[in-house]
Amino acid sequence: MKIIFAGTPAFAATALAALHAAGFEIVLVLTQPDRPAGRGMQLHPSAVKEFALAHGIPVAQPTSLRMDGKYPEEAAAAHALLDSTPHDVMVVAAYGLILPQSVLDIPPLGCINIHGSLLPRWRGAAPIHRAIEAGDSESGITIMQMDAGLDTGPMLAMQTLPILADDTTASLHDRLAALGGRMIVDSLRNLADHPERRLPATPQPADGVTYAAKILKEEGTLDFLLPADVVARRIRAFNPFPGASAHFNDVILKIWDAHALAGVAGSRDATIPAGTVLSADAEHGVLIACGAGQDASVLRATALQKPGAKKLADTDFIKGFALDGGRFT
Repeated sequence: MKIIFAGTPAFAATALAALHAAGFEIVLVLTQPDRPAGRGMQLHPSAVKEFALAHGIPVAQPTSLRMDGKYPEEAAAAHALLDSTPHDVMVVAAYGLILPQSVLDIPPLGCINIHGSLLPRWRGAAPIHRAIEAGDSESGITIMQMDAGLDTGPMLAMQTLPILADDTTASLHDRLAALGGRMIVDSLRNLADHPERRLPATPQPADGVTYAAKILKEEGTLDFLLPADVVARRIRAFNPFPGASAHFNDVILKIWDAHALAGVAGSRDATIPAGTVLSADAEHGVLIACGAGQDASVLRATALQKPGAKKLADTDFIKGFALDGGRFT
């Protein structure tokens, strides 16, 4: 079976590596154009492009695939390349570009997507972040036959993964990426063996639809008026991007990990303003007042970082940065 693969970040590169290791013939890779990154803002290839080039797989990087968009000539060239490249199916994972119907119609067996959620929950750009932020107890991978809608196509396979109490987007991402790689290999093997060259598909339920909006940098700014468990989820959801942060005096500090204290440990005087550092010592760690009224609660920040410095555990951080008695805003 000949495959065209479309994807960009590490999540997609894991799936591409799994397909390659399983022996599938990958005839072409589509990935987004190189982007500036780092202090020098030099152009860097995507994780998918790096894997493809390292394994001798041809790469195309159109800016757009929409013939009616801003880059019709690039889109037309991409269509021509897809039409002229013999293949059976296109596999798509976190590509980042819209696939118009004219592209979906090119592969003989259609386009199959690896999506990091249990559809129809968390359709859209940031399903892993939003699942953690919302406090979901589980996530998973859905293998889907693509249509022109936003993650609306019929489901070919689905597997769940629990979201652990200490999961960040980074840790859950890696487990989901590995699961997606295994599932797409199994799905394509089933497709290759299926007599009518189609996999059984289940339409998505009409109920339970939610959308995972793209993560914006400003979402990383913490609001300690929220209950501690909500703040903790946001810290984990925005690790590694965009990173959760708050002002302490005139310094912007990153908080990379935290948890809400339960029971007696999580109770506090509700008259104390949210954001107040209740303690910052080796015995208790960094405790921050959250919420107000009935939602008054306590957050322990367990990993912090000041500008230009390394991320540190709370007990190490306070050795070089005084927090006790101050307030986050």
